[in-house]
Amino acid sequence: MRKSESCRWFPVCPMRAYTESGRLDPVWMRDYCHGDFGRCVRFRMEEEGRPHPDWMLPDGSLDERLKSE
Repeated sequence: MRKSESCRWFPVCPMRAYTESGRLDPVWMRDYCHGDFGRCVRFRMEEEGRPHPDWMLPDGSLDERLKSE
């Protein structure tokens, strides 16, 4: 996978919105959304049709700060 490829869920992923609003460090998008998205827990759960909260980070951890809005 090339680093220039983006996750197919990127246009609707809350991580994009959180980053664009300044609530999330852009490193997440760089390392997962436009990088190795195959290791993104969110990506795998979307692909399998499994529910997950919007505030779950790509590594699978939950960021309660993102839950508030």
